[in-house]
Amino acid sequence: MEMPHFFVASQSLRNGVLNVASGLFMVVLWLTRLHPTPSVDAKFFAALLPVALFHTVGHIAAVVSFSQMAVSFAHIVKSAEPVFSVALSGPLLGVSYPWYVWASLLPIVAGCSLSAMKEVSFAWNGFNNAMISNLGMVLRNIYSKKSLNDYKHIDGINLFGLISFASLLYCLPAALVLESGTWQAAWQAAATKAGQKATLQLLLWGGVFYHLYNQLSYMVLDQGISPVTFSVGNTMKRVAVVVSSVMFFRNPVSPLNWAGSFIAIAGTYLYSLATDRFTAEKKKAAAAEKKQQ
Repeated sequence: MEMPHFFVASQSLRNGVLNVASGLFMVVLWLTRLHPTPSVDAKFFAALLPVALFHTVGHIAAVVSFSQMAVSFAHIVKSAEPVFSVALSGPLLGVSYPWYVWASLLPIVAGCSLSAMKEVSFAWNGFNNAMISNLGMVLRNIYSKKSLNDYKHIDGINLFGLISFASLLYCLPAALVLESGTWQAAWQAAATKAGQKATLQLLLWGGVFYHLYNQLSYMVLDQGISPVTFSVGNTMKRVAVVVSSVMFFRNPVSPLNWAGSFIAIAGTYLYSLATDRFTAEKKKAAAAEKKQQ
């Protein structure tokens, strides 16, 4: 299934539409009091802006990547996000990871490399954008820890909603400046190929499912489930995305592709277990040190 040209030509606009959908969803929740309205000030929004910037870059780069090569392979490349996280946490957060966390990255790198060897849809532009997406998402997480540490009273659902609003401030100017000249031709191409109604439905449902996916992720984290349980769920999510995208788009996948894909996915699970162990050891050491004082 080929992506309508409108989505390929207007990445910032498309991401903006998704953010609008997320924002409207949150407004409904706040107005109907189904979810408490967050109490924020100008200082909070100043801290939120860099987080939203990296969030926006990460999602736009991911959308571009999906338009350039197979969705299944793009997700395998995106499974390399922990490599950026470990590499950047040292200089930006002062976190020094033990050897077993670094070792857990090896199957991720090996799996991505193995999967790329026989990937029919491989394109450097798509690969580079998937890596830029990884970098953007890691920087978003790092700056969330650095900038939003004083706002832990804002729950995950509200935080994502506010990030969506802030991201819109970046998407709309970028779309107007960089893409406004392509909108009419791109829309006509999409409407001719898929029909106006189908194109609007794709935009609408893309925004709804994009929001629900993120909202449910934040809800799960707020429920206080164990890190291992979340790691298992996150790993199975990636398996489901890869398998379903292959079935839906019918892109050819060789046995080497499958092997590399599942090695990389298994590596992300091992990384999650390793970082959970590291966090537990840090808490145990801190508790022991406090007890001695």
